[in-house]
Amino acid sequence: MIPFEDRPWGRFEVLLDGNVKVKRLIVLSGMRLSDQRHRHRDERWVVVKGTATVTVNDQTRDYQPGEVVAIQRGDWHRLANNAEKNGGDTVEIIETQLGDSFEESDIERRSDDFGRVSDESG
Repeated sequence: MIPFEDRPWGRFEVLLDGNVKVKRLIVLSGMRLSDQRHRHRDERWVVVKGTATVTVNDQTRDYQPGEVVAIQRGDWHRLANNAEKNGGDTVEIIETQLGDSFEESDIERRSDDFGRVSDESG
């Protein structure tokens, strides 16, 4: 198994990498991932800890542990950890990727707090 990989928003570990890819994401308090989409994969997120603030196609709602977020290919989506809702604690997600590409190159970013916006996105 690959150890945790650090990101500006927290870290993740790959739990399974085969015909599907499964990751555990740990999002630090007050942080959020890019507003992004994928052309070659769908994702399912299961919240396992904290209140996850999720935006899919400009609709935002909070998800609690046990709830599932369904993201289809082409959906713009973003995951955030609102510090006030989580008392400064982390948010943890199990992400399952389904499709024909699990590569980082399948990420198109239109907004990012860390300057990682795709050239081809609007």
